[in-house]
This record gives sequence, C-alpha cells and structure tokens, in this order.
Amino acid sequence: MIKRLYTYVGDYKRNILYCLLLVLGEVVCELMLPLMMSRIVDVGIPSGNLRYMGALGAVMVLVALLAMALGVLNSKFSADVSQGFASNLREALYMKTESFSFSNIDRFSGASLVTRMTSDVTMLQMSLMMGLRILTRAPIMLVSALVIAVSINARLSMVIVGAILALAIGTALIVRVAGVLFTALQKRLDALNGTVQENLIAIRVVKAFVREGYERLKFERVNDALTKTAMKAGAVTSLLMPMMMLVMGATTVSVIWFGGGFVGAGVMGTGELMSFISYIMQILMSVIMFSMIFVMMTRARACGERALEVLNTEPDILDKKQPGQGMRITKGEIEFRDVSFRYGGDTEEQNVLRRISFVAKPGELIGIIGGTGSGKTSLVNLVPRFYDVTEGAVLVDGVDVREYSQHDLRDGIGMVMQKNNLFTGTIHDNLLWGRADADDEAVEKAARAAQAHDFITSFPGGYKTELGQGGVNVSGGQKQRLCIARAMMKSPKILILDDSTSAVDTTTEAAIRRSFQEDFRDTTVLIVAQRISSVQEADKIIVMDDGAISGIGTHDELLAANDIYREIYSSQTESQMEGGVA
Repeated sequence: MIKRLYTYVGDYKRNILYCLLLVLGEVVCELMLPLMMSRIVDVGIPSGNLRYMGALGAVMVLVALLAMALGVLNSKFSADVSQGFASNLREALYMKTESFSFSNIDRFSGASLVTRMTSDVTMLQMSLMMGLRILTRAPIMLVSALVIAVSINARLSMVIVGAILALAIGTALIVRVAGVLFTALQKRLDALNGTVQENLIAIRVVKAFVREGYERLKFERVNDALTKTAMKAGAVTSLLMPMMMLVMGATTVSVIWFGGGFVGAGVMGTGELMSFISYIMQILMSVIMFSMIFVMMTRARACGERALEVLNTEPDILDKKQPGQGMRITKGEIEFRDVSFRYGGDTEEQNVLRRISFVAKPGELIGIIGGTGSGKTSLVNLVPRFYDVTEGAVLVDGVDVREYSQHDLRDGIGMVMQKNNLFTGTIHDNLLWGRADADDEAVEKAARAAQAHDFITSFPGGYKTELGQGGVNVSGGQKQRLCIARAMMKSPKILILDDSTSAVDTTTEAAIRRSFQEDFRDTTVLIVAQRISSVQEADKIIVMDDGAISGIGTHDELLAANDIYREIYSSQTESQMEGGVA
C-alpha cells in the first residue's frame, strides 16, 4: 500500500530528501547540547573557568537556534510534500471516479466516495506530514541517543532497554485493537455523510411531508453510532499516554537511583549523569512519539486501504485497446439483437431484460411504454453503453456499441435522463453542455424547440439567469425542458428521452414532439413514457412487460392486438374522462 501511495507524491519526492537531511541535522544539534552541558558541569564549574563556560554556553545557544531553524524548514518542506500528495491523490480518486461505469458507481455510494476524497485523504495527508517530521526523527534520535548513552555507561543503559521493550509491547497491543475500530470509524463516517447528503438533497420533500422529526432521529442514530465508535477508539488510544508516562517516570527514577550510586562510587561524573538523563529523556520521547505516530498510521492505513479500493477498481465499461478510430454515428440506426441484461451480482433468473430484439430505423420515433419496473430505463441505458449487455448485442449503424470508443458513441447521442440534473451557473452555461462552441442563435433555437424560450425570457436575467445547485429555482417542467434543450444542442443522430416530459403539460409536450418532426426529422428518437399520449404518434411503439417485449406496432395495431397496451390506454382514457367530468 505504501509503495502504491508513494507514487502520488509526484514532483515532491526531492522535498522528502530535504526533510531527511534537515531532520538529521536537527537531531545532531540536539544530541550535542547535553554533551556540552556535561562539559560545563564537569569541567567549567569545578575549575571556575567563566570564560570556558561562557564560550560553551554561547555555542549551545547557536546550536539551539540552528536546530530551531532546521525544524522550521523541515516543517515547511513536509507541509509542501503532504499538501502536494493530498492534491495528487484527490485528483487521482476523482479521475478514477469519472471513469467508472454506472455499475461501478452503484457499488460505491456517493457519500462514501466523498468521504474517501475528503476525510480519508486528509488523514493520509496529516500522517505523511507527521511522518516526515516525527517518524524520521524518532528512529534517528532513538538510535543515536541510545548509542551515546551506552558509551557513557553501558550498565545503566540496560534500564532504558527494558523500558523500550515495555513500550513496544504495550503499543502493539493498543494498535491491534485500534486498527479494527478505525476501519469501523470510517464506515460510520460514510453512513453519517450519506444521511446528511440525502436529507439536504431531499429537504423540500422532508418539509412537505413534515418528516423533520423522523430525519432528526435518523441522523441521531448514525451520529450516535459514529460517536460510540469514536469513543471506543479514543478510549483504547487514550491508554497510550498513561502507559508512556508510567514507563517514563519509572525509568527516570531508576536511572537517578542507580546513577546516583555510580556517581557516589566515582564511576560517573555529575555532569555525565545529567547528560545521561537528558539522553534517556530523548530516547523515551522518541519512543513515545514513535508510538503515537504508529497509532496515527494505523488509522491512516484504514484510510489508505479505502482510497486504494477505489483506485484499484477497474471500470466495468472499457474501450477496446484499439476501438474504431474516429468511428462516428452517421445514420442513427439502432438494433437490439437478442439482448438479455442483468445487474452485477444478480443471477440469470434475475435478468432485468430478456431476449429483446427490435430495429429502429434512422429518423424513426420509437415509443417505449410499460409498467413500473418493466425494464424501460434499463433498455435505453444500453444504447449509450452505460451498462454492457449480458447476452446478445446492441448495434448502432450496424456496429456493436462495444466497438465504438465511449466518447465517440456518446458524442452522437443526446440523452435526457429520468432524473434531470442542472448545474450551478447560468441557463446559457447549462445549455452549452450540449455544444460548447455554440453561438447565441443556436442556443435560442434549441430552447425554442424544447419550448423553453418563453419562460427563459420571462426571467429578468433571461439566458444569463443564475441557476441554483440542481436547478432549485426553476419548476420541474422548466427543468425538463432545459434538459431537453441541452440534449437538442448536440444535434444528435440519436435522441433518448427517458420519461422526460412527465412534468410538462400535454400542449407543451405536443409542441416538443412537433419540433422532432420539423427540426430533427433525421434523428432517431427513443421516448420512454408513462402516458400513451406521449407516444401515440410514434412510428413504432414497444410495449414492455416484466423485462420482455409484449408487443411492437403502431398505436392502432397495438390497440387491436395487445392486451397490456389496451389496458393502459383504457385506464388512462377513463382517468381523463373522470377528470374532465369532475
């Protein structure tokens, strides 16, 4: 994992070398200070040589200042490395997510992906910064101070060896338990973010149904679960500091006790004992810092595994190594050839589509109708290759869609999805998603074709009207018409409307259909609809039932021969008549 994540340090690898050199210099400076202090105590004070003590004291001040400067530079370079690493990793995660197919995105929840790109990356960033500052410093200081301590008095150094073993065993036990809790903690954070995200997106529905209390309780449940897990992890890691303080206190007392005996016996000088105690403190602090960063790295490991889970996931939809170069949709013919489809993890008995076969000729308007869950949306999602067929083939202009590059295939298809999404920015900016280089005349033409021009110009800002996130400041019908205009901007050879006029009145819908016939007569149009009036004039209507085609034909042909179509037509006609009477 470390090897893989290291690649995202990128151009900042040289800074890591600078950090190591700066840490080494800082450690050398700090190791010199106790030795100089011991010379003052053992040589300067007994002889009363003030000049010697003053000179050595001045050197100590300069060394201390140099150590501080090296520490500041190390912090600066480690911050640069960690920030650059986090930026590169976030970008890699985002780009990977962008390459995911619909089925890949189905696997990871949106909230989880957000957590991985923010909280998890931030944790890795902090761990790297602390690691460059502490994880490199602690081992160098530990080994160097231990060597000097042994050179001063090898017998007294055995005390610190026992302390290091005690701290290592205690830290290993704490880390083992904390690792499991940290992994659970990040999952709890996913759940919390998911709940908040869902509530904020659907806040109008929550208020309309007066469900604030229910949502509050739901939030409290996931928040309490996160809190309890965090408290458990905190309780385990909180044992680390008392254990360290206990070992440090016991070691200090032991060194003073046995060291005092050595001084009394004339084996050690007072200054040597003082410097030895200083080195013991440096050793213990290094072990403590190492233990704390090790616990931090345990959580970072859980975050790293979650980041790599995204990075290691291969998109289900991939272009061939050499897809049809520059292959474009020129006619717009669509053929489903014995297509069956099921979502990942489902069995054959759970096929969403079964044995689908039909042909849509260039310029035809094809209606697709059927009950909820009959497979209408799944069917049209196969044309732009949002999912791959399980069996059979979908062909566009006689070529299997898997032979096209995804860019070329989708560039020739305009699609208005069941859930309409608009983006923060002006109406004009949103329509330019269809064609970035379009002029104002083309934008207005598409808006008129989608019956959106009149309501756009009714706004004070016209086409420069700012839209809120998701288009919250326009109505459902207006949003649908803007999405249709955006798709029309592409002048596609294939246009797919997935129940995209459900919020539009029948008069406006009829006007939009007329624009298909007048302005898009060469475009193959697939219309998924709930209302028969939306597809009644189609060249061909496909009736879906439980993932299979129940019938294909014109409106009159299906009324005469298809029971399901006739039943839908009768129920909708009766509803309209009852509505008219009422």
